[in-house]
Amino acid sequence: MSHTSEAAAPAAPAETHWVLTLSCPDRPGIVHAVAGLLAEHGGNITESQQFGDPLSGLFFMRVQVTSAASADELGSALAALAQRFGMQWSLDVAGRPVRTLVMGSTAAHCLNDLAFRQRSEKLPIDIVAVVSNHTELAPLAAFYGIPFHHVPVTAATKPQAEARLLALVEELDVELVVLARYMQILSDGLCRELAGRAINIHHSFLPSFKGARPYAQAHDRGVKLIGATAHYVTADLDEGPIIEQDVERVDHTRSVDDLVALGQDVERRALARAVRWHAEHRVLLDGHRTIVFR
Repeated sequence: MSHTSEAAAPAAPAETHWVLTLSCPDRPGIVHAVAGLLAEHGGNITESQQFGDPLSGLFFMRVQVTSAASADELGSALAALAQRFGMQWSLDVAGRPVRTLVMGSTAAHCLNDLAFRQRSEKLPIDIVAVVSNHTELAPLAAFYGIPFHHVPVTAATKPQAEARLLALVEELDVELVVLARYMQILSDGLCRELAGRAINIHHSFLPSFKGARPYAQAHDRGVKLIGATAHYVTADLDEGPIIEQDVERVDHTRSVDDLVALGQDVERRALARAVRWHAEHRVLLDGHRTIVFR
């Protein structure tokens, strides 16, 4: 017995999980307009956070949304909305690994932590290169299968070294530079070139205990708190917009070696959170401050 079958229904377009971030002068109707635009493009909002800063008068928003609309479709609609509200905005695929270059000198704890988290905890970065002014980190980079670039720096060769770094950033399509205990001061020009896409980590004793052996200085003064600060790099040394800070309480029983070990642990924790939040588009700049949608 013969029979006819109905034609198969066309497959629904695949949905993409997007993350949208924006900032603009605060005024009524922004959330309504953004949600309406996304709804018009078949968007289902899965996460939404917003903040209006009374000091700067700016409004900040981060939205995760699933939609079958293409990047071009959403981008064109958002560009029109941005003109209406004076918005700065970005749209990316949620969870896309951010192409990252890590810079270090001799201390391995931060590089090792980031590489391990990328491999085992789905930290959404893709470390495409390690750059160092020394060679101590080369075996660690090799262990993780990351290309290592030795770029020595002296006062005389600093311009050439920074030019080499910028060439690598361009060649490798680097989106984020992480200074993972890189013990060189970047020039003002390089800081401007990497503005908003370079993160540094340092111990929180500054400006009290400068120079060599800060933990020994802190131990000598009997400090009770040690910590670390992760921030965006600016021409003002160690004073860029803060993304994350962490702290540990200590007492008189702790040796200098104890403080160093605890300090390294705090540094890698704070840096890992800052890098994750940046890669997940959870950090928005608000002048000299950051808005972090955790």
